[in-house]
Amino acid sequence: MKSQKIDRRVKYTKLTLKDSLIDLLKVKSIDKITITELCETADINRSTFYAHYKDQHDLMQQIEQELLADLKQYLESYTFQGYEAESFQMIVSIFEYIVANAELCKVLLGPNGDIALQKEVMMLVQRQSFKEIHYNAKISEEMLEYYIIFAVNGSIGLIQKWLQEGMKKTAKEMAEIVTKAVFKGLSAYVG
Repeated sequence: MKSQKIDRRVKYTKLTLKDSLIDLLKVKSIDKITITELCETADINRSTFYAHYKDQHDLMQQIEQELLADLKQYLESYTFQGYEAESFQMIVSIFEYIVANAELCKVLLGPNGDIALQKEVMMLVQRQSFKEIHYNAKISEEMLEYYIIFAVNGSIGLIQKWLQEGMKKTAKEMAEIVTKAVFKGLSAYVG
């Protein structure tokens, strides 16, 4: 019984620290956040913080790894073969995931977020979502790589803009924009 209480306290402490870091990242970069400030915001003492993390970067890295693991699990539930109709629902689901985790995504993909995380997200989507296109498309591996980088970077840019503007469009509307842009380019919007 006692270990369950400790586990709950540890979970609560980690959640509180995570929430506090997200709140602080809304206004400043990780390098400007001190452990003292983080502990004051979380209302915990420094020794409790150091029982779980080396520093604020370690906390942020663990939050990012959790996000990447969730996103990977989300992506693995789909078989993406590069076809527009089959891809649309997966893209809707990704946007729904972002809606469910809006504060975290806004901070981690925003100006005070980690550029390395954005690259890692890009690589994850590339590995998980586009691995079967090469076998089904009449395109060289080099050209496919260019296309994937364009599609994923463009999508991250759209997600950032959407988050910054307060997610005024629904997940489905955003998925339609991404799907059309990726599969049809500007020809989807012109004549």
